Amino acid sequence: MPEKHETCRCPWVSPDKPDYVAYHDEEWGVPLHDDRRLFEFLILESSQAGLSWYTVLRKRDNYRIAFDGFDPEIIAGYDERKVQELMANAGIIRNKAKILAAINNASKFLEIQSAFGSFDAYIWRFVDGTPVVNEIKSQQDYRVTSPESDALCKDLRQRGFKFVGSTICYAHMQATGMVNDHTLDCFRRREILDGYNV
Repeated sequence: MPEKHETCRCPWVSPDKPDYVAYHDEEWGVPLHDDRRLFEFLILESSQAGLSWYTVLRKRDNYRIAFDGFDPEIIAGYDERKVQELMANAGIIRNKAKILAAINNASKFLEIQSAFGSFDAYIWRFVDGTPVVNEIKSQQDYRVTSPESDALCKDLRQRGFKFVGSTICYAHMQATGMVNDHTLDCFRRREILDGYNV
């Protein structure tokens, strides 16, 4: 494997932000099948609404602590006192609607696990269990929604989820490898297609 500083990356990656580079090189677009991590990205993507992903990424460790390691069973039981505690936490995005959505979504997440056996089994149905591989040549080729994210958004909303618009759903699908949107010249595209994740 060539040195990563010698390789080409997706155009949205800022080379002067090591944490952003690490996220791109190690996580983004890797097929993910762990329910806890899928829930983590669901919370983080929902928190991103109206903001940049990098803003959320920099707060990720704070979120992990504030939201009890992204344990949906614990989060589903948060009360008003916990909501106020989160609202006072400068390490996360202090938007009450998003915090309440995370609590609501934890409860709905548990319902899906109960109905399908796992959230993984539920969500990967929207791409028939196989990542969608797009032909991205430049920044202009990136899309923000897809028929699959539209369908996921519609279904999640019908199940009572909040802050799960199609754009958020598509970002979630990109992050968790349901969609491979690495550019054609990005070194990670081929590695992920070949099954080499990190």
